[in-house]
Amino acid sequence: STRMNLNQGGEARPADVLLVSGSFFDTLGVQPAMGRLINSSDDTKGCAGDGAVVSDGFWHGEFGGARDAIGRKITLDGQPFEIIGITPSWFYGIETGKKFDVAVPTCSEPRFSPERPKENDRLAWWLACIGRLSPGWTLERASAQLSGISPAVFAETLPDAYDAADKKSYLEMQLGAIPAGNGFDASTRDYENPLWLLMGISGLVLLIACANLANLMLAHAGAREREMAVRMALGASRARLIRQMLAESFLLAGFGAAGGALLASVLSHTLVTFLNTQQIRLFLDLNLDWRVFAFTASLAVLTCVLFGLAPAIHAARTAPGEAMKASSRGITTGRDRYGFRRMLVVSQVALSLVLLVGALLFVRTIRNLLDQDAGFRQDGILVADADFASLRIPDDGRAAYRHDLLERVRAIPAVLSAASVAIVPATGYGFGWNDNINIPGTSIKRKLTNFNRVSPGYFRTVGTPLLAGRDFDDHDTAASPRVAIVTETFSRKFLSGANPVGASVSVNYDPRKPDRVFQIVGLVKDAKYSNLRDDFSPIVFVADAQDPQADSEMNLMVRTEQISGTIISIKQAMASLNPAIVLRFHVFELLIRQGLLRERLMASLSSFFAFLATILAVIGLYGVISYMVIRRRNEIGVRMALGANAREILIMVFREAATLLGAGLAIGAILTLIAGSAARALLYGLKPGDPLTLAMAVAVLAAVAVLA
Repeated sequence: STRMNLNQGGEARPADVLLVSGSFFDTLGVQPAMGRLINSSDDTKGCAGDGAVVSDGFWHGEFGGARDAIGRKITLDGQPFEIIGITPSWFYGIETGKKFDVAVPTCSEPRFSPERPKENDRLAWWLACIGRLSPGWTLERASAQLSGISPAVFAETLPDAYDAADKKSYLEMQLGAIPAGNGFDASTRDYENPLWLLMGISGLVLLIACANLANLMLAHAGAREREMAVRMALGASRARLIRQMLAESFLLAGFGAAGGALLASVLSHTLVTFLNTQQIRLFLDLNLDWRVFAFTASLAVLTCVLFGLAPAIHAARTAPGEAMKASSRGITTGRDRYGFRRMLVVSQVALSLVLLVGALLFVRTIRNLLDQDAGFRQDGILVADADFASLRIPDDGRAAYRHDLLERVRAIPAVLSAASVAIVPATGYGFGWNDNINIPGTSIKRKLTNFNRVSPGYFRTVGTPLLAGRDFDDHDTAASPRVAIVTETFSRKFLSGANPVGASVSVNYDPRKPDRVFQIVGLVKDAKYSNLRDDFSPIVFVADAQDPQADSEMNLMVRTEQISGTIISIKQAMASLNPAIVLRFHVFELLIRQGLLRERLMASLSSFFAFLATILAVIGLYGVISYMVIRRRNEIGVRMALGANAREILIMVFREAATLLGAGLAIGAILTLIAGSAARALLYGLKPGDPLTLAMAVAVLAAVAVLA
């Protein structure tokens, strides 16, 4: 799968594209909704590859569901394709969470990269293989067969360009079969643990809500003791009274479950929208179905039985005579009658503290990630991706064309500085690049190191300080000696912290050719490479103008005080140069934040759940104390008649609340330390038992509870 551009110039309009073999749709058992699908005759090496199959969603979105869409033309990265078929509405592709727009044969790949087609490149890793098991075969048997043929397969496909170490690693690889009946799920690795954690958090909120409901039902049952006594005196059995109270609980649970299901259907789509970014267009079918309904109904019944049964039994166990006497005398209520309710309030406070600590940990993690010194500035920088592949500029003319593009952007009045970069730092925008390096005259051999390719002015644009030596300049060309700039970590790790300026570093791209030797001309401050969570790693920056195979696409980082105005100016500048240049724009700061999607998800949802839990716990505490004060009104009257003043009564009530609050906070602190390990991997710069976070949570919860 890949993303391509539907426009032939100007700002890009993305489409998610599948390159598939001729047997793809047959293997999956997919039949066309209209026209025909790609088959074996469409996918032969050297094919014209001009037939495309579109999804039902793309057909309706682009062509309004018109019946004459078959035979129409679309362009993908400037290449024309004719629509030959439409897939059924239920088929979204093979990646869970993503949907495709267009499918084209794999044999059409050379049309998109004619200079370096992947199908002829033994070093390219770009295909995934799926298959259907023959009758009688199991995954284990298939894996065993694949494992048996692996040595021959890898021996025959061994790339000549690999060195001895890479060849050894390649020949040791094994093929195997894994289940794919539900598709490939690329998001599982990043989101499985956070989503399980969020499921647990929502379960805790449900427990707090149920504890509140049980307290209310107990209070309600206590207020109806006289009614229950009258019913029993008139002949009602205890079983009938329990059924009556449970029926009321079922009614509450039913209305709650129905309302929750409707609210969830709306909020689920909002959540998916929250997870979408410019790079990731997540697609999940979250419509309510029988499984969601069955789960919700079962949960409603379970909570009703668990938390409605105790009040029902309490009401049914009341002795009629005692209830009538107590009601007529108006005696004070004993403290022992509230033990269960106190326990419920303590549990609510304890669980709320766990959720509040979790929320604060995730919010502080986001702050730690964004506030750290990542080695570059984030604000006021625009990332512009210019793609001129459709112009078919020869290899030897691309470097000059790239230089011309950059100079036109620098000439825009609103632009303070601009530079090209192969990999936009800490965003995952651009393919990562690492290579094994050697440092002549030292013991440093075959050390894997990150690389980036930048133009002069890059470090000034992103605000990375130059600590020693010089920046790249216009004298660093393809005809001049190769130069490089390295980071502090490179110097510490490979040169014992010595000034690296003047040293050399060599890279072996191809064992059949001599090493490329770079002279280090500068030292810059450490900067994050692929994401903000990474530790600082050694980075070698090389000059963009010295690239022996200049690319027909370039990322420009532009520092400006007018982001929107600069976008318009760049569009105009590129259109005046050639209207076929395709542009994509991103705000650097937003790209970085989108790279922290998992952290933002956890911080946002855990904060919402913690807020909800705190409100519920406070309501529970208020309800119990209020109810106890009302029930003890006679006792309070007697105390005041015997000389107690208002202050003493107030202290008595506060003491009761403080006891419940203190017990809940103590238990909650212990639970927080026990549960903290589940979130350890999601934190940054913090430990699960961080004392400051725990103190903040205790202070917030205590303050709100005291007000209650």
